[in-house]
Amino acid sequence: MSAIALIGSLTLVLSERRLKSLIPILVALASGSLTGGALFHLLPESLLRLDDHTLVFGMVGTGFVAFLILEQFLSWHHCHDVEHTHVKAFSYLILLGDGLHNFLGGLAIGATFLADVRLGITAWCIAAMHEIPQELGDFGVLVQSGWGKKEALLWNFLSGLTFLFGSMLAYVLSAEIDTSFLIPFAAGNFLYIGAVDLVPEFTRGEVVLHATKKQTCATTLMFICGFGGMFLVYVLSR
Repeated sequence: MSAIALIGSLTLVLSERRLKSLIPILVALASGSLTGGALFHLLPESLLRLDDHTLVFGMVGTGFVAFLILEQFLSWHHCHDVEHTHVKAFSYLILLGDGLHNFLGGLAIGATFLADVRLGITAWCIAAMHEIPQELGDFGVLVQSGWGKKEALLWNFLSGLTFLFGSMLAYVLSAEIDTSFLIPFAAGNFLYIGAVDLVPEFTRGEVVLHATKKQTCATTLMFICGFGGMFLVYVLSR
């Protein structure tokens, strides 16, 4: 997961036009996959493993609200528009927010692996799909904020290492407590990022105003592919 941060180097190779057309499609695919993964994989598994359904839905809500608070109080968001201009001081908040996001993600997905390796792999793959457009955007913002290209890649990679620390903490905690309650927390995380954070990036504002019908159809189709793909995997795995 940390190595995915290095994908930001693609912004040095791709033209700005190609990057602007590629990122909304990747965001739409990630959005559908995250939302579908939460609804069709993490939530059903949570209900199977935890008898207390109040706890399940409470942890889904906690995961959802935790990422809302993370965004609100750190003034950080998933920035995929490489044309945004930020001062360098704000870029530290991006790295801090990304680090906390990865830590919480590692904690939740680590617990998912401990509960069921196949479910953990599914959750990791879904989260990794989201990391690709996020890291492309974050790297672009860091460079435009005044960071050197090598410096931006290095610090983006280091902020991704917190995913490992979170998963290690889940492993340590599992020796003392049942960490299955973190699976619905991950579901809330996926729902917030997929439905609240990412959907507006390809359905509202300037993205839609300047989008052609072909681009709109492409992002809609990619969302459906991500969402429907998660449902298909669920059906085939039963």
